[in-house]
Amino acid sequence: MKRVLITGGAGFLGSHLCDRFIREGYHVIAMDNLITGDIRNIEHLFHLPNFEFYHHDVSKFIHVPGELDYILHFASPASPIDYLKIPIQTLKVGSLGIHNCLGLARVKGARVLIASTSEVYGDPTVHPQNEDYWGNVNPVGPRGVYDEAKRFQEAMTMAYHTYHGLETRIVRIFNTYGPRMRLNDGRVLPAFIGQALRGEDLTVFGDGSQTRSFCYVDDLVEGIYRLLLSDHPYPVNIGNPSEITIKEFGEEIIKLTGTSQKLVFKPLPQDDPKQRQPDITKAKAILGWEPQVARAEGLRITYDYFKSLPEEELYRAAYHREFVKK
Repeated sequence: MKRVLITGGAGFLGSHLCDRFIREGYHVIAMDNLITGDIRNIEHLFHLPNFEFYHHDVSKFIHVPGELDYILHFASPASPIDYLKIPIQTLKVGSLGIHNCLGLARVKGARVLIASTSEVYGDPTVHPQNEDYWGNVNPVGPRGVYDEAKRFQEAMTMAYHTYHGLETRIVRIFNTYGPRMRLNDGRVLPAFIGQALRGEDLTVFGDGSQTRSFCYVDDLVEGIYRLLLSDHPYPVNIGNPSEITIKEFGEEIIKLTGTSQKLVFKPLPQDDPKQRQPDITKAKAILGWEPQVARAEGLRITYDYFKSLPEEELYRAAYHREFVKK
């Protein structure tokens, strides 16, 4: 049985990856410090003999006994409300964390796949964004802690690939949604659905003309799985190229929820990207991958998940474990 370590395994994407690798017959080791992850996302796996959970901060030295075939580094705060509140931890997991994972991979002879992001493109001047675009990022702006952590992570990974000959894969993830997202994580989809369920007006930042492209989580996991097993060491965009403005998206959510709220407009945060749409030409050619789940279907599944949550979840503020400031 092949063994895979998934850092950030209790998070939104990490937990879905745990499920997928369990279904594929792997021995799965999930690692998470639970600063933004939730143990409830993986507790349904605890009874399985081929699942382990390590409560650990990947920014510190990591040791996993036994053989490892694959390491997927998905540990990181991933929404503005997270990385603006815990900026140092965000930078550390993208620097110290990836260094630890790559070092472990060298010792184990494992292949590493890292979760990068469309945020490496910053506020893009090229549209749609392809993997050859170097980005337009403000390194000292409020979003810089996340954007630059991911850019450094890519550079470190490629250095280990070229210098040490380590097998590496890099996925650039675009906006993704689905069950297990946190209602309070500040991203537009859970924010809109949470406001609709609470009977509040939907908050749009800016005039709503900025665009996003939303990929359902099952499609994303399929793309990641194919990339891991491919022989392509360079970055690959995985996302849904179906683009929509935030204003149009808010109107879709109101229609989906059958509520009577209206959209209210507030100033756009600094460095918020105006456009976000993946060019998935490489994913199609190299992986034979493209998204299969239509946005209407994915939103219905996600809305049903949020509706099933206890009422107190609707009103819970964003929560992070307290860490010593360093």
